[in-house]
Amino acid sequence: MAIAPSPSTFIDKPIKFGTDGWRGMMAADFTFARVQQVATVAAQVLQQTYGATTGSNTVIVGYDRRFLSPEFARTAAEAIAAAGFDVQLSKGFAPTPAFSWAAKSQGALGAVVITASHNPAAYNGLKIKSAFGGSVPPEVTQQVEAQLETVFAPATQPGSIASFDPWPSYCAELQSKVDLGSIQTAIASGQLTVFADVMHGAAATGLERLLGTAIHEFNTEADPLFEGGAPEPLPQYLKRMLTAVAAYQPAVPGGLVTGLVFDGDSDRIAAVDSQGTFLSSQVLIPILIDHLTQVHGLSGEVIKTISGSNLIPKIAALHNLPLHETAIGYKYIADRMMTSHALIGGEESGGVGYGHHIPERDALLSALYVLESVVKSGLDLSDRYRKLQATTGYYSEYDRIDLPLPTMAVRDRLVAALENDCPTAIAGKAVTHCLTIDGYKFSLEDESWLLIRFSGTEPVLRLYSEAATIEEVHKHLAWAKAWAEGVGE
Repeated sequence: MAIAPSPSTFIDKPIKFGTDGWRGMMAADFTFARVQQVATVAAQVLQQTYGATTGSNTVIVGYDRRFLSPEFARTAAEAIAAAGFDVQLSKGFAPTPAFSWAAKSQGALGAVVITASHNPAAYNGLKIKSAFGGSVPPEVTQQVEAQLETVFAPATQPGSIASFDPWPSYCAELQSKVDLGSIQTAIASGQLTVFADVMHGAAATGLERLLGTAIHEFNTEADPLFEGGAPEPLPQYLKRMLTAVAAYQPAVPGGLVTGLVFDGDSDRIAAVDSQGTFLSSQVLIPILIDHLTQVHGLSGEVIKTISGSNLIPKIAALHNLPLHETAIGYKYIADRMMTSHALIGGEESGGVGYGHHIPERDALLSALYVLESVVKSGLDLSDRYRKLQATTGYYSEYDRIDLPLPTMAVRDRLVAALENDCPTAIAGKAVTHCLTIDGYKFSLEDESWLLIRFSGTEPVLRLYSEAATIEEVHKHLAWAKAWAEGVGE
């Protein structure tokens, strides 16, 4: 029988913002009182940061489909209004990027979004979005954390709360970026069949709104328990979807079948090919780069995290595009997008954004581009990917594992070992380069790599690898696990 954590575990747990927002267990450290506190300070910091440039006094407040998210959002809206700000409160759930778009398109100070993204059901969270339509930079969330105990003077005049529907403006913006007619024609003729697993999350009904036609959508209804799993686009949560796509027979000979997967707040994406094979963003990002350059004639910098596939820089080079590599976390990509002419920014966990949109990962826009790519190329996604591999001569497989550690003290020993005695060979392969902007990424002699990272808040070791075969990938991961166990003893 599972034993719930003691309430005392959370009483003094500080409010900390991670790679994208503050998250916590509901009724433990994520409470109505704390949401009220954070929302009030977030509005003040947004005003301090963006007030002069926007001239606005409005904050967008939105939410996802989690248990109590509407109620948490109402609490946040009331706290922000009590502090003297006007609030545009969403009428219903919507994707997080829809609220980021609303902040930009409405000229607001920013947005506060109640969501725990892909976390399990017991969690909820709060994301702060900027006036420019992306996640606020780390220095802004640091200011929020620093001012949580500040007592602000009462507002002389409370702000107003008005409701709005975020979907129409958001959908119109996304529809304007693709050849929507070609996708609709392919679906109507039977040449393209679209499946989607929205994982009981905020992408529900999204593709049908955008496409104006019915598709095969799984897990449309709200489920506060997420079927006992988590709304994360990973194969272990997608058995129904993978089976259905694999078994489907198109009505039209040669018809194409594409599956799309969205996380809980629709900022991460994965896909499924016609054979029911799961495709992560490691596969999708190279396809998207090629599609945007070849079909849309777009250019700009390709931004990837250090855990992104080595095929990404090869596709960038194929199209003479500059490349920039960041630490893991979309906020680093968004920061770079603000200072460069970016084409695309992507991370291995499914977040993909575009320089010609907003500096924010947007799964529904990525989905439209994926469908457009399938229609324009006439190729199944895996066939399209294999074609890119053949063009560049680079073939690889990828996997990652999270390794729980007994204590934070073990984590500290492993960090010290890497700092003082960094490996020069891994699984019998010489290390040719070590990148340390986020953990330790070891480039190996055969163009494969291993990345060792640590969670900053819990005793967890994150291991990533890419190599020519999945067997080699697993050798790297096994080596890293054995190394960690040996040092940590």
